[in-house]
Amino acid sequence: MSITYAQTKLVRETVPALREHGERISSIFYRTMLAGNPELEDYFNSVNQKNGRQPRALTAVILNFAANINHLSELIPKLERMCNKHCSLGIKPEHYEIVGKYLLQAFAEVLGPVMTPQVMEAWTKAYWMLAKMLIGREAQLYKDFDSWTFWRKFKIDRVIPESDNIYSFYLVPQDGKRLPRYLPGQYVSVQIRVPGAHLQSRQYSLSDAWTGDHYRISVKRDEGSKYANSVSKSYFNPGVMSNILIDQMTVGTTINVSHPAGEFFLDANNTSNVPLVLISAGVGVTPLVAIANSVLETQPGRQVSWVHVSRRVVPFEEHIEKLRNKNRNFRTNVFKTTVTGSDTLGVTYNFACRMDLSMVDQEDLFLQHGGTEYYICGPEQFMLDQTEFLRSKGISQTRMKYEVFSTGDLAFKK
Repeated sequence: MSITYAQTKLVRETVPALREHGERISSIFYRTMLAGNPELEDYFNSVNQKNGRQPRALTAVILNFAANINHLSELIPKLERMCNKHCSLGIKPEHYEIVGKYLLQAFAEVLGPVMTPQVMEAWTKAYWMLAKMLIGREAQLYKDFDSWTFWRKFKIDRVIPESDNIYSFYLVPQDGKRLPRYLPGQYVSVQIRVPGAHLQSRQYSLSDAWTGDHYRISVKRDEGSKYANSVSKSYFNPGVMSNILIDQMTVGTTINVSHPAGEFFLDANNTSNVPLVLISAGVGVTPLVAIANSVLETQPGRQVSWVHVSRRVVPFEEHIEKLRNKNRNFRTNVFKTTVTGSDTLGVTYNFACRMDLSMVDQEDLFLQHGGTEYYICGPEQFMLDQTEFLRSKGISQTRMKYEVFSTGDLAFKK
């Protein structure tokens, strides 16, 4: 069922109107789809459903695809991110039938008489063009997963605090079988039943180099957004899954875990010796710990520079200090926005402010080396700020990589 040029034109002509009513489309689509297929609640993030992030992300991807249907190269990173996330959640080809049905119904309701039979046929072909691309790539990923293509039972073996609000969970497979390798930087999905809700899944970066008998994830307590007035403080929209893991999932608890996935990683099979610069904020440190541990284990001669910012406590602080003391090729620069009496300049921190890469010794950023690779992880605005600095220094986009869990639009190009 190929799409003609005339049909792509019909699709593109409706994109502006659909963008204008994106929130309404998302609301109609999810409401009707989940009412008719409540079992799909197990696949969707309930928090992102309530705040509208997930509906907006899906709508944005589909409309971007439609707007660029004749030149799709710029969308490949977003589609790859989406495919990895789908496979970590166990999305199957039959789910695309359901999504297509309700999505096109939502388009028709918004467009009204503009959605003629001809336009509906064109949109149906466009949707299935995208769906088949995703299904094909996901089939490849599932094949790489071998026999572990859905949830696997893991037992929590240890819980170790890494800072005042980040905890590492050591997960051991219940079947005792050896665990497959993953690429440092990738994540797993964790699934538990949330009180008063369906099963819920979240992605957590693997925070250590691969080992065959356990995986490690590091989880940040999520208090939500803070609201303060003259007399009190309160928090709203606190994290659901992360807080349950920290507060209720004790040693010995069994949880469901997916096969490792994700398009943000250091290629462990590439023996390149170019310098590596890791830039992180807060819990964004977690995939970069895995990258640093893997590199220093397999390529101790490779130059690695880590620049991190935290409010008070640096996660994995003792471990990072050990790496620095053990390997002269590993250097660090730490920013802290809140310095306490126990902090020592040059020991526990280097700069008492928000991250500003212009303050870092430029040799620690390897800006003069034409092949340096930069891995950036943290809040989106943080990643934007660091990216803009590196661009201003002539670093090409191809040498910068980001950890982004959203599948929707980003303010910067991948």
